[in-house]
Amino acid sequence: MRTWIYSLVIIFGFIIDIFLGDPYSLPHPIRAVGRLINRFEKFVRAKFPDRLRFGGILLALCVPLITASAVFLPLFICYRINLWVGIAAESIMCYYFIAPRCLRDESMKVYRALKENDVEKARSAVAMIVGRDTDKLDESGIARAAVETVAENTSDGVTAPLMYMALGGAPLAAFYKAVNTMDSMIGYKNEKYIQLGRAAARLDDILNYLPSRLTAIVMIFSSFLLKLDGKNAYRIWRRDRRKHESPNSAQTESVCAGALDIRLAGDAYYFGELHKKEYIGDDIRPIEADDILRTNRIMYLTSIIFVILCTALRALLIGVILA
Repeated sequence: MRTWIYSLVIIFGFIIDIFLGDPYSLPHPIRAVGRLINRFEKFVRAKFPDRLRFGGILLALCVPLITASAVFLPLFICYRINLWVGIAAESIMCYYFIAPRCLRDESMKVYRALKENDVEKARSAVAMIVGRDTDKLDESGIARAAVETVAENTSDGVTAPLMYMALGGAPLAAFYKAVNTMDSMIGYKNEKYIQLGRAAARLDDILNYLPSRLTAIVMIFSSFLLKLDGKNAYRIWRRDRRKHESPNSAQTESVCAGALDIRLAGDAYYFGELHKKEYIGDDIRPIEADDILRTNRIMYLTSIIFVILCTALRALLIGVILA
């Protein structure tokens, strides 16, 4: 029974997120990680102006370790005080490291704007959750960008941190989120970051390799449960799961494309520069705003299944440790 008590932090963290989402008006540890990355980037550029690749390796190692340590130390003290104080503290930390409610809320802003036929408002909303240029996107392009973001971040923003919580508690989840945040901030293949961000991007690829594939499998199962096109989800995943520069992003995007019978990806502009991309999925029907709703349903059901699996895994690991 004691092993299950330790695993409750995953369930509690997920429940808190469902009801509260990200607290925009309160301090958030990921914002603190972002500030740490910015300061470390300035330090590296000043100290290693001609050795940015080495500086990037230093940044990629130090930021996650500092972040994990900043979570581990207070958590260690809380557990020393009392088991339930530790459970409460770790539950709150776990809540901060997953984002299903935020992902849903932000994508639904895009959905509502599209339903209101307000394209400019929809462009502004989708620009908050994607890295591509959005100023020239039409309605289908906006919906496609939102669907792709929810599909990709089902792994990055929800299931991957859940998996690392199961393996190493909130400190390991913090390590993962720091790496993921670095990748989103400096992991670009442009002139500014091609050297500095290389190590962070590679580390993010490594950490997401297993979670993205497990997530895709659970998403296929979720597609069947939601009475979507589960067979096509599996078919497109098998065919298109490697059609992306990232070794991981197309894993979940291909499942959604197949489950919804739509085509995702294709060419996109980033910082004014055209990036050629392969299509994912088949153009069986036009993409529409309601596909954002459907993708969120897949995301939430996949997240719930992952919570159950990760809770059981953490209980098993704690049981082995305490045995």
